Amino acid sequence: MKKISEDCCQPKHHFFGKTVILICGMILLSIIIVTAILRERIVSEPQFQLPITGQGKISYQPDIANVSVGVQVDKLAKADEALSQLNDKMNKVYDAIQKLGISKEDIQTQNYSLYPQYDYSPDNTSKLSGYNANQVVVVKVRNIQNNNGLVTKVISEASKAGANQINGVTFEASNINELRQQARLKAIADARAKTGIIASALGVRLGKVVGMWENVLAQPDLSAYGKGGANISVGASSPVVPEGSQELIIEVTINYKIK
Repeated sequence: MKKISEDCCQPKHHFFGKTVILICGMILLSIIIVTAILRERIVSEPQFQLPITGQGKISYQPDIANVSVGVQVDKLAKADEALSQLNDKMNKVYDAIQKLGISKEDIQTQNYSLYPQYDYSPDNTSKLSGYNANQVVVVKVRNIQNNNGLVTKVISEASKAGANQINGVTFEASNINELRQQARLKAIADARAKTGIIASALGVRLGKVVGMWENVLAQPDLSAYGKGGANISVGASSPVVPEGSQELIIEVTINYKIK
């Protein structure tokens, strides 16, 4: 009798085990489904947004000019002779520029080089013909609005002192960060002014701002002689350097959530 009783219980234990496994599987599946739903809502919740674009423009007069001037010496017999002649000429250029009231701190070396010069014959053989040396400095001319013609004088006096390279002039504003902020605020105000009109036309109500992007359409630091700075002829006794006005244009896009 005892043996029969144990055999009768075995199917019950087997059934109970299957039930437990089934319940655990259902719980695990439920957890996976809930996790997937929550992840979908957190990570990739669809955002119904309306982008509004505004533009801010600031016109200004640059107050700083950067003049690139240099000296090139060619085909000196020895390397030290090339460097010696270069240094002598550059010292004269330095003196001439500083006599105009430009401080040493505003004269910075941009390039200093020494290299051999080779001449090539028709049979493709080369022969050392000497050494070339070059130095280019950038002269920062400040407060140009109150020093009319100072940029022209820097170019003219540097050329007279021996500079045979005038590589270009660029203009900038000392308060460029303040100008950018002004243009940015104008762009934001322009976008906000359009918000009500556009939302009304679309028949939607807007909620909070969920993002903003900024794009600079026009930047300062433009060369007076073409992009990148073209060479200026040093043959002219009084070179004309137009200063003109510059424009800074910033565009912002504000994203509103649609209610």
